[in-house]
Amino acid sequence: MTTTSRRPPFEEWFGTDTADATYGHDLPDLLAVEPVPAPPGFDAFWRDLAARAREVDPSPVLTPIGRTGVHELHAVRFRTTDGLTLGGWLALPVAGSPELGLVVSHGYGGRMAPDLAGVPADAAALFPVARGLPAASLIDGVPAVGAEHVLVGIGSVATYILGGCAADLWCAATALTRLAGDLPLYFHGASFGGGQGALALPWDDRFFGATLVVPSFGQHDLRLRMPCTGSGESVRHHVAAHPEAREVLRFFDASTSATRITVPTRVEAALWDPAVPPPGQFAVHNGLAGPKELYVRSAGHTEYPGQDREDAECVAGTLAHIATHRR
Repeated sequence: MTTTSRRPPFEEWFGTDTADATYGHDLPDLLAVEPVPAPPGFDAFWRDLAARAREVDPSPVLTPIGRTGVHELHAVRFRTTDGLTLGGWLALPVAGSPELGLVVSHGYGGRMAPDLAGVPADAAALFPVARGLPAASLIDGVPAVGAEHVLVGIGSVATYILGGCAADLWCAATALTRLAGDLPLYFHGASFGGGQGALALPWDDRFFGATLVVPSFGQHDLRLRMPCTGSGESVRHHVAAHPEAREVLRFFDASTSATRITVPTRVEAALWDPAVPPPGQFAVHNGLAGPKELYVRSAGHTEYPGQDREDAECVAGTLAHIATHRR
């Protein structure tokens, strides 16, 4: 475990009038947060959804953009479940054929451009944009704002949009292998993307490892009691008004799904985070069933002193994790 040597001076950084985004938890507390137990039918639901996604022909289409460092960049369009077509970017090595593939997800703000900082030179990387999110995968009738997007279909396990977003990752993986060959795959996702990765990873044996950065959707038992500035706040208010939605959320808890993840996984979790409460992030790490690695960030979803250093250490950590576990 890589961790800060002492509690950062959050009051000095963010002011004494700022709400406590540690939610009263120090590191020992966070390392003791338990994942939420699975509801009946959890595994069957996810296996069925993954099987249906694997049946989709993504029919990817590329549009060349140009060279970026050691990769050639393309815009990509591909099909996913529910008859939808999504957008994103594909990076291919300039020198030689790719030796591995990365599926790289994003936060709830969507993605305006790919970030190749953590992509090895010999890797092909697909950067999909999840259904309904800006700017490459906007869909009529689906709100592009995270606080509204996260409530789409929440009345039923079968219709909740987070299931579809997980399917988007499986279809992106298929699109990547269609374009770059039958490669061993690695996943990287942050915030929304980290939570989606935790939900999707147990049900797809094409992935040999993952990095989940400040992952969302973890430990709803605690998350629903913790006011935040992220999408979880609209979920909290919705469940307060519609308690039956809590039963739907049991199928979409990233900490529960983490207990089914057996591939080597590194988690970057924050001690202070006003958007994704830290107990939920650490519950994802704590629940992992396979080899795990933890990097403790000082803060998440905000700027803070030392952030550039931590960001650089995290990029290096992901590259080292890939190098150690690639097959």
